[in-house]
Amino acid sequence: MKLLVCVKQVMESGSIIQINDSKKWVDHLASNRFEMNKFDAYAVEESLLIKEQFPESRIDIITVGPNHAEDTLRRALGMGADEGILLADNHKGYRPPSLTAAWIAAYARDKGYDLILTGIMSEDEMNGQTGPMLAQILSIPCCTGTIRETLSPDKKMVSVEREIEGGARDMFDIKLPCVLTLQTGINSPRYPALSKVLRAKKKKLNVIDVNFLEKNKQTLTLKNIQHPKTTRKGVLLNGTTEDKVDQLMDILSKKALLQ
Repeated sequence: MKLLVCVKQVMESGSIIQINDSKKWVDHLASNRFEMNKFDAYAVEESLLIKEQFPESRIDIITVGPNHAEDTLRRALGMGADEGILLADNHKGYRPPSLTAAWIAAYARDKGYDLILTGIMSEDEMNGQTGPMLAQILSIPCCTGTIRETLSPDKKMVSVEREIEGGARDMFDIKLPCVLTLQTGINSPRYPALSKVLRAKKKKLNVIDVNFLEKNKQTLTLKNIQHPKTTRKGVLLNGTTEDKVDQLMDILSKKALLQ
């Protein structure tokens, strides 16, 4: 099998979010610490589990981002992936999911991938749109929120289980090729092995300038961004313990939090 896993480099959790002077994006220079999107780590791990089941499989890792996004590719290689592809985009500004998906599709279209995996969303923007848009552009099926996948022995079909509202689950048999966006908890991502990390540091990546890739016409623009205004106020309960309990019950009742 030939697998493509889409990953994204994001600012490290806890980084200070500083809006740039244009008010249209964040200043990444405010943080020099980046990491792999934790949701994508599940996609990398799932591809490795598939390769353990089908040892002849090949795993390509792809990301769209600036040059320093190579670090995220090398982490995936350290986990056990075979090749890393960087679609180099050093533009400092908002990039809609449709554009990211168009670039990945332009690269993947003629590569014969049997299965494309992504995390369910990114930690920073939480759009959850790149995977479905990628499938749409490539005209192949897509299943979101996947919590289980089982490939058929002939590697032509995949049985999937996905979460839906109310705790219910959908189950499908999907013909390959297809795109799966994976929910957290589908597996336990492994730590990169030292020997593979050392090998990954020396491995040459396939770097492609996105300006040489075809892209769909973009109609989505970002007007501006701003920090949310703090509007919540604390309520101090006074009186005896019994008085405070009564006040709290009254507040919860008015907010329809009690049944």
